[in-house]
Amino acid sequence: MSSPSLAADPKPDAVIKNRNIEARVFLDDKIKADAALAADCLADGRKWLDKNAADAAASRKEDPQFFKDGGWDFERKYSIRSVVSDHYVSLLRDDYMDTHGAHPNSDVNTILWDKTEGKRISIRPFFTETADNGSTMKAMVKAVIASLKIEKKKRDTSETATDEWFKGVEPSLLKIGAVTLAPSTDAGKSSGLTFHYPPYAVGPYAEGQYVAYVPWETLKPYLTPEGARIFGGARPKGDADEAQ
Repeated sequence: MSSPSLAADPKPDAVIKNRNIEARVFLDDKIKADAALAADCLADGRKWLDKNAADAAASRKEDPQFFKDGGWDFERKYSIRSVVSDHYVSLLRDDYMDTHGAHPNSDVNTILWDKTEGKRISIRPFFTETADNGSTMKAMVKAVIASLKIEKKKRDTSETATDEWFKGVEPSLLKIGAVTLAPSTDAGKSSGLTFHYPPYAVGPYAEGQYVAYVPWETLKPYLTPEGARIFGGARPKGDADEAQ
């Protein structure tokens, strides 16, 4: 349903609009309040706009018939999921893409930002080791799959809670899934890790996105002193709904 007052719709922070594509990038207000983080997201978003505009132009050249009803429609939103010890900021990057296929598609990715260093980092500093197929990553995968099975049971989609659908979740930092630090009931802490999966990643398109939650207690044996410092408390009530 379209909004009754178009004036109330937020204005994109970057946009490309031509006969091949309309693509928009939005940053939430909390991101805009941090100049370095906003600049990083905007640079990332503009690169994405340019790439899709080039793809759309090439596609139109090759298959003009797919553009008879108009150009492609793309949207990316950056939003803050958690801020831990006023140091680590977890962001969600949600993409919507309509290239006039059978249905529009969506994707989700994450960014972990170190406010002190003013740069993107990974979750490595929180764990004593994160080697592919190492004990930390194996424990994470086990906990992720257990969480996804619970999610699937809740949604009545247990028939797709199979090894075949979970084979993409591998014990490797680059292949386990897009990760964020989950908020906590303890101020300034994180209650664990949430892993975000777009449609098709761990279930058919119709099932949509999934979020797996791994409590910090499960990861306790693998934490570095910095990991032990930032994790604590429990997952806030309602976070499971908000994380989707």
